[in-house]
Parts: sequence; structure tokens; C-alpha cells
Amino acid sequence: MFVVVVVIALVVQRVLVRIASRALEASNVPSASIFVNLLRALIWSVTLLAVLKPVFGIDPTWLVTTIGIVSVAVSLGLQDTISNVVSGFGLMLAKVVKPGDDVTVGSTSGRVVDVTWRSTTVRTRGGDLEVIPNALLNKTSLTHVTRWSQTLCEVPFVALPAADLDLVAAEARGLAADALDGLLDPELGVDVVFSALASTGTEGAVRAHVRDGVALSEAADRVVRALQGRPWIAGA
Repeated sequence: MFVVVVVIALVVQRVLVRIASRALEASNVPSASIFVNLLRALIWSVTLLAVLKPVFGIDPTWLVTTIGIVSVAVSLGLQDTISNVVSGFGLMLAKVVKPGDDVTVGSTSGRVVDVTWRSTTVRTRGGDLEVIPNALLNKTSLTHVTRWSQTLCEVPFVALPAADLDLVAAEARGLAADALDGLLDPELGVDVVFSALASTGTEGAVRAHVRDGVALSEAADRVVRALQGRPWIAGA
């Protein structure tokens, strides 16, 4: 009987492992071998329990009970890790995030550089690496941002009521382009928009798109310094 059970286990293992391997490869899940090995361990655990009583005369009840107690103890001690791993598996399987995505998670914005079973790493525009536990990522609102939003540096201003807005836009655009020479995204560049009328004048904004690696605060500082003191700015 022992030989028969082992042969059956080998056949079942071969079939299930082949099916699981193909499914995991098709889903592009990283470290897929982990799941294949877990499947093998499960098959042989069931096989061992099946032959304990008829072949060796050992009641498997105590073994199952012991395994259950140990599993509960381990799960309680590693509940955060288990939660992160389960969340990571869900994120990878659903392809919610992948390296290269520009995202905003809570107060963190940047580009995803790595996704593992336990955490997701995001590099902010300032160069900081934010390691976000997958369990937190799974519970927090996540936004995939476009390149337009990711590279945008917006500097608001108010133009005098009598100012020629076409001339203001042209001058502001030129000043910003000069101030950000070498830092601008060549595809998106700079534009100037006017959005509202106020008691002090016309509200507008310089919208500059900068290259990857350029801090938005640095870009804003350069534009503000370039605009400061222009005769058409209200209050200048």
C-alpha cells in the first residue's frame, strides 16, 4: 500500500505542479517557485498523513493537532508579515503596481522602483526611497498619475487689472523657460494660464514641467525669483 500511495502522490504532484507552473508563468508572478514548492510540500504532507495509520500504525490525530497549534502560534507572531505577503501576492497577481509606475499613495508621490512580497518601494522626486508595507498599500487609496501631473511645477501669480494678458503670458513663459534652462521636460515645456478674476487683478499660474530628478521646490524657487518685481504683478 505504501508504494501505491507514493506512486499516486508522484503522479498528482507532477500534474498539479505542471498546471500551477503554467498558470504562474502566464500571470508573470515573481518568485513563482515559492508557490510550486509549497504545493509540493502540501501534497507530501497529505501523503504522509494518509499512510501513517495503515502502514505504520500511528494515529495521525495528534500530529494534525500539533501542527494546528504550532500554525496558530506562528500566525499570531507573524501576522503583520503574513498580512504583507498576502497583500503583496494580491497586488502582483492583479498587477496593481509595477516598477516604473508613477503613483501617489497617501502623502507619498513618486515612481515605483521595486515590488516584493512584503513591501513596495517608491522613489520620490527628491530622491528619497519610501518603503511602503503591502498591507498598508492595499488599504490606502492609490492613484496612478500621468507624466503631466508627475512633472508639473505650478507657480501662481496675480496680474494687475489693466495688464495685457497676452503680453504677460508671453513674458512669464519666457522668464520661466530661461530660469529653468536645462531642467524642463522637452515634450511638455512651459505654459501660462489664467483662471479667475479677483479684486486685485487676474489670477494666473506658470505651469512648468521639469525633468525626472528635478525637485519641484527647486523649480518653483527659480520661477518665483524670475517673476519677482515684474511691473505687471499685483503688489510688486
